[in-house]
Amino acid sequence: MSSVGIAAERPAPTNQSTRESPRQRWIVAEPHPGAALLAQQARLPLVLAELLLARGVTQTSEAFAFLNPEPGHLHDPFLMQGMAAAVDRLERAIAAREPILLYGDYDVDGTTAVVLLKTAIEMLGGTARFHVPHRLREGYGLQSSVLEAACAEGVRLVITVDTGMRAFAEAETARRLGLDLIITDHHLPKAGDAVPRALAILNPNQQGCAYPEKSLCGAAIALKLAQALLERRDPARTREKILPSFLKMAAIATIADAVSLRGENRAIAALGLRELRQPAGVGLRALFAAAALDPAAKQLTGFDVAFRLAPRINAAGRMDVASQVIELFCTRDAARAAELAAKLERLNRERRDAEAAALACIEARLIEDSELVADRLLVVDGDRWHRGVIGILASRVVERTAKPAIVVSVEDGVAHGSGRSVDGFALLSAIESCADLFTRFGGHAFAIGFAMPAKSLPELRRRLRGYAEEHLAAREPERLLRIHAELPLDRITPVLAGWLRKLEPLGHGNPEPIFLARRVRLLAAPHVMKDRHLRLELAQDSGASGSMRAVGWNMAGRAAELSLTQGSLIDLAYRIRENDHPDFGGLEVEIVGMEPSKS
Repeated sequence: MSSVGIAAERPAPTNQSTRESPRQRWIVAEPHPGAALLAQQARLPLVLAELLLARGVTQTSEAFAFLNPEPGHLHDPFLMQGMAAAVDRLERAIAAREPILLYGDYDVDGTTAVVLLKTAIEMLGGTARFHVPHRLREGYGLQSSVLEAACAEGVRLVITVDTGMRAFAEAETARRLGLDLIITDHHLPKAGDAVPRALAILNPNQQGCAYPEKSLCGAAIALKLAQALLERRDPARTREKILPSFLKMAAIATIADAVSLRGENRAIAALGLRELRQPAGVGLRALFAAAALDPAAKQLTGFDVAFRLAPRINAAGRMDVASQVIELFCTRDAARAAELAAKLERLNRERRDAEAAALACIEARLIEDSELVADRLLVVDGDRWHRGVIGILASRVVERTAKPAIVVSVEDGVAHGSGRSVDGFALLSAIESCADLFTRFGGHAFAIGFAMPAKSLPELRRRLRGYAEEHLAAREPERLLRIHAELPLDRITPVLAGWLRKLEPLGHGNPEPIFLARRVRLLAAPHVMKDRHLRLELAQDSGASGSMRAVGWNMAGRAAELSLTQGSLIDLAYRIRENDHPDFGGLEVEIVGMEPSKS
């Protein structure tokens, strides 16, 4: 099994560098009263029935559909409000050979969305150019200056992908210039459901849209537009030949953008992963090679996409020019594809280096600055930290401290901030209480971004300290470990592991299962690897024969805290792993948490 987090960056080790580590609290799911019946009716292992019920799957037919995604689970794109108008206008543009501008975003979701629509338009004989803004020079969102330049060059149709729902002024610019604007986006409309004036808006979250799947990512909405456009021309060929190929890009974006992997999203991700095992394009093959992934040699997982492919794609937008991602996926020149993939690999290394350097400064401050550590909401600033990594850094601080955190990069008198939150604390509400300090801000409960004059940072800290004291005063920082089911070690078998693989792709809304085994005995003294990691030989303390290998990354310190020795009894939180090492292969468990056995 493998895991996927809520963002396309692998979670950092959990060993702490702060003065005091937040405690870990286990939340163990209660057994579901309907699990035995579902397991019997659907002929499933009991623990798999438990996991499916926790995902809202209650019927045998639903269980079969969840475990066996198929193309029939994809919805008709014309159920989406605005789709018919968008396709009509696109068909007229293609027939008249009008140049079409695709306006994307600089992350995985935005760049893959551009690739999907550009490919579909060109397959039908149309002409599509694109613009992806530079993260540092232009920032997020539709820009009036780009619309004006496109109009001067003869463009009359502009399609946004993964952006545009709050581009009210820019939509008016388009109207003034005589441009037809189609907005395809998945972000929530402005409060009150106001939307920009456009020829068509494709967003399942807009008022009045009856499309069944509300949590599509931007690239998936672009996929639906491409599907509708191509099916108008040749429905059979689209469904049998073209759509399966398009699902590759949509799957990468769906997993990387951390939308819920349920419903149609699950079908897109699962079917796309299946197609990715045979990458046809030279760009995809070059990206796999750069990531040292051989899709023919192993079953590709959501983890591979989220933590190996997506960071390399995102690195272009974080560190340089995201348009090169689009070139990578559109080129037919193998040498050029290899060159671009190598550049993405280099940019990803630069991103990691920039992140590591800033993180070292932050960790030192968390050790040395007692006033900072005492705050309930952390605001950490640095001089010219790369803006492409401050969101990742904020996530790292939350992981280490279990507190909401905002990381700020100060450049030329301007403070650029990115924040991440914890369960139960709406970070957007917190910064809205300081709205007058910002030149721009936005986000949602768990993630925010802003820009402001650097001289206002002390006032921001003062106000946020007061806000956090009021809203977090009754809470102590703690790291929650959600355990999905109890599963003694002696019930782990290759057959069960095979069933659990059918939960793939794992990710947001469909997390990798964490299990609890009570009264587990150490058969030998703990073996410490590289001073930090742990290897244990374990057995269920039930008299059953057999043992299980366990590995615990950065768990050596926890073993020392518990004074573990041969014969110790522990309660173990774990994930199931299938080790393919030629000498140590087979089933093992990855330790997520350990406590002295209480039963």
